[in-house]
Parts: sequence; structure tokens; C-alpha cells
Amino acid sequence: MRFLPVLFWIYIGMSGDREMRKEELLELHQLMDVLRRRFEDMEKVDFSRYEEVGVGPDDVHDSKAEHRTAVFVLGMELAGQMSEDQFSEAGRIQARMKELAEEVDS
Repeated sequence: MRFLPVLFWIYIGMSGDREMRKEELLELHQLMDVLRRRFEDMEKVDFSRYEEVGVGPDDVHDSKAEHRTAVFVLGMELAGQMSEDQFSEAGRIQARMKELAEEVDS
């Protein structure tokens, strides 16, 4: 599965030089949630950190910052499900998503 690098590229590329608008972030969150549900259908996986955030793609009244945190945490967990080790492409993406999620929380 090479979806996550594409989604990460979309996140960076959709906004260009400006910060991503909330509508774009919600779209990305929806796409990533589809991947999460596919993983859950295929096998037993743990998305507990994402669920702890408590913000889903349909929670349009939550703040942009909350959605950004949810996207980064979900991205970290999706990359973790796809990575075999920390040095794989997905493992590196997982590490970067974790850094971004921590930056948003600060």
C-alpha cells in the first residue's frame, strides 16, 4: 500500500505556499478515514491514539487545529500499520507525522 505517501504529498501540495484551508483539511481527513476503515475491515488493528483525539472527519464544527492534530495522529498510526520497521518509507513517514502531531499540540 502506497497510499500514505500520496496523501502526505496531497497535504503538502494542496496548499502550495499557503496554509491549508479547513475545507481541504476536512477532505484529507475523510480520505484518511476511509483508509483507516479499510485497515479495520482487513485485520485487527489499533487506532486507539486517533480515537483518543476524539475528532472525526464529520465533526465539521471542531476547530481546524483539532482536525490537523487528528490528521497527523491518524497518519502516524496508518504509517505504523504499513511499516515493517522504522527505516522503511512508511516508517519514516510515521516518524514525521509524529513530529508534526507533537508540534501542533505544543
